[in-house]
Amino acid sequence: MKFYDKGFINHYANYTQVQVFSAGNVVLNLKIYDDRVCRDTFECQTLKQFNKEYLSASYEDDFIQKLFSQDNKDIYFKDSENGVLIKVIKE
Repeated sequence: MKFYDKGFINHYANYTQVQVFSAGNVVLNLKIYDDRVCRDTFECQTLKQFNKEYLSASYEDDFIQKLFSQDNKDIYFKDSENGVLIKVIKE
């Protein structure tokens, strides 16, 4: 997955929603729960499956959940070995 556009990270009681927009259209819509990640296609995967398919199987199961739950102004994660770069600049 590669995205270089604007988006939103919303925190709700039961999940965190990550939405990325390009030219006003949603190009990524994830709902990250404690035990799964669901895409806007209504397809859900365990956190472990999501890591294996999109990031790296070596990551902790809750990696993506912890990453987007940070209150930091900016989020930056780079893993050159696995070719993963996640950079979020909050405005």
